[in-house]
Amino acid sequence: MHSLTLKEMAAGLRARKFSARELTQHYLRRIETFDGQINSFITVTAGQALAQAAAADEKLARAEGGPLTGIPLAQKDIFCTQGVKTSCGSRMLDNFIAPYDATIVRKLHHEAGMVMLGKCNMDEFAMGSSNETSWYGPVKNPWDLTRVPGGSSGGSVAAVAAGLAPVATASDTGGSIRQPAALTNLTGIKPTYGRVSRYGMIAFASSLDQAGVVARSAEDAAYVLQAMSGFDPLDSTSVDRPVDDLVAGLNRPIRGLRIGLPKEYFAAGLAPEVRARVMAAVGVFEQLGAVISEISLPNAPLSVPTYYVVAPAEASSNLARYDGVRYGYRAQGVKTLEELYKRSRGEGFGPEVQRRIMIGTYVLSHGYYDAYYLKAQKVRKLICEDFRRAFEQVDLVLGPTTTDVAFKLGAKTDDPVAMYLNDIYTIAANLAGIPAMSLPCGFVDGLPVGLQLMGNYFDEARLLNAAHQYQQATDFHKQMPQAFR
Repeated sequence: MHSLTLKEMAAGLRARKFSARELTQHYLRRIETFDGQINSFITVTAGQALAQAAAADEKLARAEGGPLTGIPLAQKDIFCTQGVKTSCGSRMLDNFIAPYDATIVRKLHHEAGMVMLGKCNMDEFAMGSSNETSWYGPVKNPWDLTRVPGGSSGGSVAAVAAGLAPVATASDTGGSIRQPAALTNLTGIKPTYGRVSRYGMIAFASSLDQAGVVARSAEDAAYVLQAMSGFDPLDSTSVDRPVDDLVAGLNRPIRGLRIGLPKEYFAAGLAPEVRARVMAAVGVFEQLGAVISEISLPNAPLSVPTYYVVAPAEASSNLARYDGVRYGYRAQGVKTLEELYKRSRGEGFGPEVQRRIMIGTYVLSHGYYDAYYLKAQKVRKLICEDFRRAFEQVDLVLGPTTTDVAFKLGAKTDDPVAMYLNDIYTIAANLAGIPAMSLPCGFVDGLPVGLQLMGNYFDEARLLNAAHQYQQATDFHKQMPQAFR
């Protein structure tokens, strides 16, 4: 069952080949059998899943429901789920039971009828590129258990890659959907900023965070993103504009599609083997009729330093709410309010979160605000302008998602800068707020390589169309790790 596409699952449910309950039980058994090896789930919601599956079966028996009714899904543990622990991978929220549902949780489970298998592991407060900063331990890459799955959505991608869930939600602040999707042979899409509601998503950097989806294929991702998207009056950054029919546009031919290759993304630092797989993919797009040209994003190399001023500044502000008073972790045996603040935050936050709060507080402080934060916002504007000019010449931008394949667990934990450079190709899309996605384009020594596509604002339909056409011509996305087949 776990090799079926979402479309095939939906057809099987409607034809009574299997029930939503049987489908859900299949995945719960796989989680029980395999998750001990990869640590992709923080919480498994078996009782709730079976209840949702029973409700879906009743709907399907009445010939009601939509294309996702009865299909299981895993939620990244950054999205609030009413009555279920929502930890954000942190000790700080280890005891937090969300009192309400995030908008995307409501849309996917209450409106679309999907079944929640559980909450996926992640880097603490989404701060990390390897899923090694989680309070619940590192997640392992199903393709090689000695390697990282990428981060911060490492649990979401590991669960889907190992066949423990057919699809999962994820979030992307600087590459946290695309980078782990690339390292685990999945398709992951970060939509335009404002396309998907952030209400109920625990904040890291509010001007960068965006919810998205990881799946095996662009087609699967299109179905789920369609259900997640749309205006939400509860989110002040949500954009009020119609959502294109993402599924209907998948089968359009891409002859004449203009694709730009930014020369900065193919410069020094890119592993030759990865470059070769990406260029082979460019050849497939050419065969499909796309027109390829070289473009320039001159400020792209500045995206990492810009991000690591802007994101920590926003994190410093957002994470001030965790003080040991209102909710979350609270230090015991304290005598003063100051001691409560210090010990609750010192014990509740891990080293990486503490590092980013300190950096953010520094760049926002009097005397450094103009030198760092204000300057970073100006560079951010230049990066946006680069993309604006690029999309006057081309329809999509194509490049590698990562510089190399998945690295070994522990290889970069002692070197924060080396870790941060994992997102060198992904961060610019977040700074600009444009949609971007990663899709499988081959293997190097048995490890997956990802190809990144970036589009103009609210052009998710074109991105998914191009990705789907590429996946009709290739079969990389159909391959699963041997140990989890």
